Amino acid sequence: MDSVPQVGVLTTKSIGLEPRLGYREPVLSQYAPGCFVNAVGLTNPGAEASVDLLSQLRVPDDKFLLTSIFGGSVSDFVEVARLLAPVSDGLELNLSCPHARGYGMAMGQDPELVFEIVKAVKDAVDIPVIPKLTPNTPDIGEIAKAAAEGGADGFCAINTVGPGYTSSHGQPVLSNGAGGMSGKGVLPIGLKCVREVRAVSQLPIIGCGGVSSAEDVRAFMGAGADVVGVGSALVGMTTAEIKDYFTALESDLATGNARAEAQVRYDIDMGFTPVTLVENKRVCEDIALLTFDRKINVQAGEFVFLWIPGIGEKPFSALTDDPFSLVVIDVGEFTHAAMELPVGTEAYVRGPHGVPVAPAEDARIMAVAGGTGLAAVYQIARDFGNAEVFAGARSADRLYFTEECARIADLHIATDDGSAGFQGRVTELLDQRLAEMSPAEREKLVFYNCGPEPMVHAAVAVQRKYCSDDQIFSAIDYLTKCGVGICGACAAPDGRRICVDGPFISTPQISAA
Repeated sequence: MDSVPQVGVLTTKSIGLEPRLGYREPVLSQYAPGCFVNAVGLTNPGAEASVDLLSQLRVPDDKFLLTSIFGGSVSDFVEVARLLAPVSDGLELNLSCPHARGYGMAMGQDPELVFEIVKAVKDAVDIPVIPKLTPNTPDIGEIAKAAAEGGADGFCAINTVGPGYTSSHGQPVLSNGAGGMSGKGVLPIGLKCVREVRAVSQLPIIGCGGVSSAEDVRAFMGAGADVVGVGSALVGMTTAEIKDYFTALESDLATGNARAEAQVRYDIDMGFTPVTLVENKRVCEDIALLTFDRKINVQAGEFVFLWIPGIGEKPFSALTDDPFSLVVIDVGEFTHAAMELPVGTEAYVRGPHGVPVAPAEDARIMAVAGGTGLAAVYQIARDFGNAEVFAGARSADRLYFTEECARIADLHIATDDGSAGFQGRVTELLDQRLAEMSPAEREKLVFYNCGPEPMVHAAVAVQRKYCSDDQIFSAIDYLTKCGVGICGACAAPDGRRICVDGPFISTPQISAA
């Protein structure tokens, strides 16, 4: 909102009356460069929680916040609309999700129901109402006319096409099996639908579906769109790259150039590489080290996804890259299943993702880790050297890989109960170490923190006592789903997405309120 002036309308993820966890990962699959199938499952925190979140936004006067809503009935739509209207500039009605059972597309294919929903919401609120139309109907014009008769203030065309299906190594990729198709492949359908809607109505149209270039924008405008939406083209872009992309797109529209298209990440690799489990070593009751049969290409600071068909997919830092190994802590359904995998199990790796770390050549690295965080910092210390590693755990039986760490770095251990190393928090041990260093020594430090959120924030607080923010980088285990920056699940408090801007991001970003 504050730093991309070219974007005037921002649409939220769809919000329903009650919280929804959505589908298990994988939720996004790429079937060709720039072409995707997704089934997120309408994940959202619910209407009441969303009111609290959206009320904290400061929306500039030249921006329009379009809040997308969904419901399983007319009354659901009305109730959500009434709750969210006070914190929104307009409401998008999601009548077109092609994969969420009981919601979306089935409603949007029935003109009588579309009329009823639009009219009921319009009667309940005094802000613009924009139904999002499904392309999965034989006559989108008929649906648009019904929405207009119900009082719609405009349309959004289109939602995803489908559902579609992708597979890898003989297994369906999406946990839902099928999902909505988006990206470059649906551009011709989006243009056709906008043209058909324009033929029956003069209401404003938000046209979207496969837009990535100034030529695409002109094509949608030519078909009848008043506003053009961009989504899948931003896959894989960091926040800084998104700013550059929209600057280039604006320039292309004014000059006839085509620089923005060159910035779209058609090189994103979401394919899976098979790996076979050769060792499952239990550290303690809820921690295990899994070792696989081959090397993976991952640089220090990057991460990968481990996919176990039928169970799901989760992101991990590689503890080692050759052979590939990782640390699993039993915190949910996926990790519980992973801890029980028998030797010989074939799993699949996607990635690497994220931004590799790049400390200065003369930097002294201080890595602070708790839980699985050691996996994220071990390779940093190993590859760049001149490092100290601070490892914390509740007790000695929860420590792992300490001998290997001691061989490549100065290792400092802290346990809450004193059963190994320093008795107390690892951040207390860190404080003692920093206090004994000279100002000249501290100027050369670069910190990499990874672990549970309370530990990371405590480490940052200690580091700020002695060093500047530009020396501190942290990775917190925010929920990461897609890995390519498009689903928004891993957003830090300031909006940076851990999967593309991180996983290690600078202190002012990680600690923003």
